[in-house]
Amino acid sequence: MWTADNWKDYEVIDTSCGEKLERWGKYILLRPDPQVLWNTPKKHPSWKRLNAHYHRSAKGGGSWEFFDLPEQWSIHYKKLTFHLKPFSFKHTGLFPEQAANWDWFSNLIVNADRPIKVLNLFAYTGGATCAAAAAGAAVTHVDASKGMVTWAKENASASGLSEAPIRWIVDDCVKFVEREIRRGNHYDGIIMDPPSYGRGPKGEIWKIEEKIHPFISLCQQLLSDKPLFFLVNSYTTGLAPAVLTYMIQTEVVAHHGGSVMSDEVGLPVSSNGLILPCGAAGRWEYGK
Repeated sequence: MWTADNWKDYEVIDTSCGEKLERWGKYILLRPDPQVLWNTPKKHPSWKRLNAHYHRSAKGGGSWEFFDLPEQWSIHYKKLTFHLKPFSFKHTGLFPEQAANWDWFSNLIVNADRPIKVLNLFAYTGGATCAAAAAGAAVTHVDASKGMVTWAKENASASGLSEAPIRWIVDDCVKFVEREIRRGNHYDGIIMDPPSYGRGPKGEIWKIEEKIHPFISLCQQLLSDKPLFFLVNSYTTGLAPAVLTYMIQTEVVAHHGGSVMSDEVGLPVSSNGLILPCGAAGRWEYGK
């Protein structure tokens, strides 16, 4: 498992009864987690010192209960700064487990010793965009939500990347990739973090089980003559690491060589040393 174990401002403190107890900076949040199937004793004192608790509804969705939490606050990862705020469906605007992938592709970018162009698709609030830009890449950030792109710009600015070569695009990712192919544009690295289900700005429906393989096939056409990496993230239970490996092998490796590895991505639990699984990732590298 690839573990995001370099955080200072974030930790999973404990897990029990379908929930994870987290520290985001100095604030303690309790949120549901479908992977937490165990009911273990809640011994850590932070269980009784919550700043906010997201309650899952039996009818679907849920709501926040706030005790003492600001509307927005920030945490840091290495040289990066991220603005956080609680919003619908339990999220805070950041997936900390992705730091394992940030470290991986950042190292590749730094060691490439040449200009690197990166395309970040379904780019959300820009964690991967900021990491790639901080490593020295020119990044094209694409997300269908104008609000998420605005949030990502704020994170870039807070991280000292206001002048970094980042292109901000509000668009449906599939349509953007199709246009980039027609334009003849290419990228050295491609990152995608597709949702299980979503809608584009004009109502376009995305169902990952139907769309992900054709989309990987489409995106590989954008890789440059000397590509560096290709990353696919998945939070969908049915897309096991082996499935990601198969899709990337048949599309990216078949056309560009290199090799692919896929695994679960996880976060360490500080109270017991176990690793909480948080989805899967497929990583392709040209040089391997």
